[in-house]
Amino acid sequence: MAEKKTALITGAGQGIGFSIAQALGDAGHRVVLLDLNPDTVADAAARLRSEGLDAVGYVADTTDRDQIRTAMNAEARIDTVVTAAGVYWDRALPDLTEDDFRKMMEVNLIGTFIAVQEGLSRMGPGGRVVTISSRGALGGTRFAHYSASKAAVIGLTRSLAMETRGTGITINSVAPGFTDTPMTRSAPTEMFEAWSKLEPSGRAADPSEIASAVVWLASDGAAFVTGQTLFVDGGKSLGGLGI
Repeated sequence: MAEKKTALITGAGQGIGFSIAQALGDAGHRVVLLDLNPDTVADAAARLRSEGLDAVGYVADTTDRDQIRTAMNAEARIDTVVTAAGVYWDRALPDLTEDDFRKMMEVNLIGTFIAVQEGLSRMGPGGRVVTISSRGALGGTRFAHYSASKAAVIGLTRSLAMETRGTGITINSVAPGFTDTPMTRSAPTEMFEAWSKLEPSGRAADPSEIASAVVWLASDGAAFVTGQTLFVDGGKSLGGLGI
């Protein structure tokens, strides 16, 4: 019987990250949940164990390499890394500062890089990396700093995939569109509903729909796919004018 693979997911305490951990656990992986909030990650891991999944949680700041190393070193193997940790806040152009860019890049880009680099050093052929970028990488109003950070994640994903070609390790990205998460639900109800109506289907994505794409990219069936960004946004990124 083949040894169970281990998947490490950053930002896994809630939202998209938690759904990814749950889906990978259902697919047969041991799942390692990382999150900055001790209570959140402990509760999330306990919930997955109550569902019969092999899950453990660690408190870790993705921008702190030592904390990421400690979590990874506690595991016998790392086969898959998914970087779901990220931050977002609105900032209109006149109010946008250099500090907004620094903070956004520190978490969304550098945090992703650290987790991926540490994971790659522990992987062999068959290893999988899935970064979580965003449809926001295509641009938008009131979040130039966020858009820049997620576009950078896509560029990072492509570059690292080029460097690992021929190793049997794949590196891809999933770019979610507007998704129903605790973060988006923190907006006023009327705002959330207005955003939902702007989607082609008239609704936000469920986190499980993002997770399904990640599970496929982490599977053996996606072994010939690397350096790609899969937009999971109900077609919103296609643009165009409706008729």
